[in-house]
Amino acid sequence: QVQLVESGGGLVQPGGSLKLSCAASGIIFSIYTMGWYRQAPGKQRELVAAITGEGSGHYGDSVKDRFIIYRDNPKGTVYLQMYRLEPEDTAVYYCSAVLRNNYYWGRGTQVTVSS
Repeated sequence: QVQLVESGGGLVQPGGSLKLSCAASGIIFSIYTMGWYRQAPGKQRELVAAITGEGSGHYGDSVKDRFIIYRDNPKGTVYLQMYRLEPEDTAVYYCSAVLRNNYYWGRGTQVTVSS
C-alpha cells in the first residue's frame, strides 16, 4: 500500500520560512518523480515543484528563487524548503509521487502565511 505523509505545515508570518516533509512508503522511492502541489480555496491545484529520481528539479513560476525541493532517497523523503513566504502562498500543500502517469497523493498539509 502506497502512503505519502506530509508534515511541517503551519502558520508563518510574511517573509518567514517553513520546511515541508513528505515520507513515502510502499513504492521504490528512487525511481519516482516526487512533487509538491498546492491548492488555495477557490483555486485549482497547481504544481509548486517537482524533482526526478536523479535530482533534477522543476519549479512553478511563482515560487522560483524562493522555494527549494530536494530529496533523500535512502530515507524515502522529499522536502520543500520555503523562504520569503507571502500571503499568496497560503494553501493546502500536497505531496505527489508519479511514475509513467500513475499518480499517488498525500492528504495534504495546511500552510498559512499571515501576520
